[in-house]
Amino acid sequence: MGIKSFQGARKVVKKEFDAPILVEDYMTKKLVSFKPDQSILEVMELFTKYNISGGPVLDDNGFLVGIISEADCMKTISESRYFNQPILEKRVDNYMTKNVETISNDISIFDAAGIFHKNNRRRLPVLKNGLLVGQISRKDIVVAALKLSGQNW
Repeated sequence: MGIKSFQGARKVVKKEFDAPILVEDYMTKKLVSFKPDQSILEVMELFTKYNISGGPVLDDNGFLVGIISEADCMKTISESRYFNQPILEKRVDNYMTKNVETISNDISIFDAAGIFHKNNRRRLPVLKNGLLVGQISRKDIVVAALKLSGQNW
């Protein structure tokens, strides 16, 4: 007589993907923001103090009106040298990018990676119901991909 197996049929376990994959899971929430009437010199000082390369520009009501970056500061420095004018008198609203591309907080990091691939931005402001809630950068997407590298996409 053969040996019987007393082990019952095994239940098929479906692996659920439970790793966070939304932009809001990886975005920077504590932002250094700027005002349109702020001087470019002050912006450059804050860039070096906080080791950042750009940030959102908010109006008095807290709404996003632009984004200022190191590239904008380079333009200011170049013009100041060319026209022999001090940087102190330059304001953010004259040099910031006004037509800012934004993304929603509830899209996946894969969709955000596609947006970064299509345009040449280094950072994107993240909005929730029209209000700024954070910012995501290319580096944040790379970090997210590394954290998810052990998962099946």
